[in-house]
Amino acid sequence: MSFSSLALINPLLDAVKEAGYTVPTPIQAQAIPPALLGRDVLGCAQTGTGKTAAFVLPILQRIDAVAGDNPKMRALVLTPTRELAAQIGESLSTYGKKLDLYHTVIFGGVSEKPQIAELRKGVDVLVATPGRLLDLLQRRLVSLSDLEIFVLDEADRMLDMGFLPDVRRIIAALPKKRQTLFFSATMPPEIGRLASGLLTNPAQVTVTPVSSTVETVEQRVLFTDKANKTRLLLFLLGQDAWKRTIVFSRTKHGANRVVGLLEKAGMNAAAIHGNKSQGARTRALEGFRSGSIPVLVATDIAARGIDVDGVTHVVNYDVPNEPETYVHRIGRTGRAGASGSAFTLVDTEERPYLNDIERLIGLRIPRDDSHPFPPRTPSVAEAEGPPSAGPRPNRPGGFNRGGRRPAGRPGPRRGGSSSGARRSP
Repeated sequence: MSFSSLALINPLLDAVKEAGYTVPTPIQAQAIPPALLGRDVLGCAQTGTGKTAAFVLPILQRIDAVAGDNPKMRALVLTPTRELAAQIGESLSTYGKKLDLYHTVIFGGVSEKPQIAELRKGVDVLVATPGRLLDLLQRRLVSLSDLEIFVLDEADRMLDMGFLPDVRRIIAALPKKRQTLFFSATMPPEIGRLASGLLTNPAQVTVTPVSSTVETVEQRVLFTDKANKTRLLLFLLGQDAWKRTIVFSRTKHGANRVVGLLEKAGMNAAAIHGNKSQGARTRALEGFRSGSIPVLVATDIAARGIDVDGVTHVVNYDVPNEPETYVHRIGRTGRAGASGSAFTLVDTEERPYLNDIERLIGLRIPRDDSHPFPPRTPSVAEAEGPPSAGPRPNRPGGFNRGGRRPAGRPGPRRGGSSSGARRSP
């Protein structure tokens, strides 16, 4: 099956192709067709299965079909953490770049003023965490009266983090007539009851997540302080055996920053992410394949389009906040029976993410403390015994604030205003 068989419009097919995808994942193949028809969807799938695109692509297509001259908030994606919100925002930018639609991302822990300013300009899609959205709703700074599509993402984690009361208050403010896309990695009784009350004759999709790592990949954890991560990375890249390395960053800004620091140290490196032009990405990949660029710094979305053999090392500069992402990342090396190595740089705040990864793969990843940049408080960094179960924390992500991001070429706003993007004729 190809993406073209899913009845997606050409601007989305082009964006998907440019992002490096050719074949939909199981959840995309199962969820996109009913979602495009306007049906409710109940998806039992974890992050790392392609779940985000399974709801982002139908949202963009359905809203694009009815969008007028002025943006109205027609879709809301509610997600538990600021990091997930930022990642969904990046997906909207990646897949919607050829459409004249606007989105913004709002979450707590940062100033609300820039977020409110973006909302007042008008958006088609809002990505939000529960607390900040409920606060703005109660102060009448957000209206959901035009909403047509509601996505509840990571519902079981909402329960774990104590957000369900806020979620229910937000649901009470939604129009009764709407499409609902409901996703949860697990289905405990309370989440099942919530889904039953929200959904009408939903298409049910269940996908088993990837949970095993490649046996040919040697895995190592290196504890360090956040301030020393770049020094540790340079130390590792200076080893003779490191011939072709992919370094993973959670954000586009982080990828650019790492490349800048590596280049300043005299190392040839390139970044690949959604903000790079197709030409820049092609040149980076060609240089990486030829060996003229030994280090490629990538975000997770962009890395899905990397098909390069002979990758000797993978470095998780930022520990992924979704454990399935770790499995996908390190699968970039050790392919076709070849050996490879994966190093994960962990600071104190990232320890809970490491626990999640080890719980998923059922393995305590070996620690390597032989490097010259150990953490100042090693007792905080390491704890003996298997990681315990429990909810994952809401940790700060790489975005300082939500931003209203046009998906398309820069140009005049609809209705003749001075900024934004215009739909192609």
